[in-house]
Amino acid sequence: MGKPIPLPLLLLACVALVLAGCTATSPEQALRGQVSALQAAVEGRDAPAIGDLLADDFVGPGGMDAEAAVRMARLAFLRHREVGATMAGPLRVELREHDATVSFEVALTGGSGRLLPDAARLYSVETGWRLEGGGWRLLSASWEPRL
Repeated sequence: MGKPIPLPLLLLACVALVLAGCTATSPEQALRGQVSALQAAVEGRDAPAIGDLLADDFVGPGGMDAEAAVRMARLAFLRHREVGATMAGPLRVELREHDATVSFEVALTGGSGRLLPDAARLYSVETGWRLEGGGWRLLSASWEPRL
């Protein structure tokens, strides 16, 4: 058996390994994470989590504000026991200094838990995001049915 490794050297090696695993998240990675959080909130039927992602001055179609967007989500969740939001292609991200645009295609489904959904539709979505206090908040959203 060899000599034991001195405790200070072992601690230093552990700290180095931990620090090597800690890398700062890029703005684009953080933004993609917020889009994933929005998708998870929709699929989890979690209207408050959707509200937490919206900027206070959020604007949607027809002048929809953040409160109306959360109400619309709640209504959809009451209508459908199961909700799906499947990205149908890559996210297209355009970053600027303090804001960004993310465009994507999404298939939304809703149903009562049977094998096939009761409703399904593909949408083209464009979202506007703003960096607030170190995190991305959804500032605007517009969508158009594709099928």
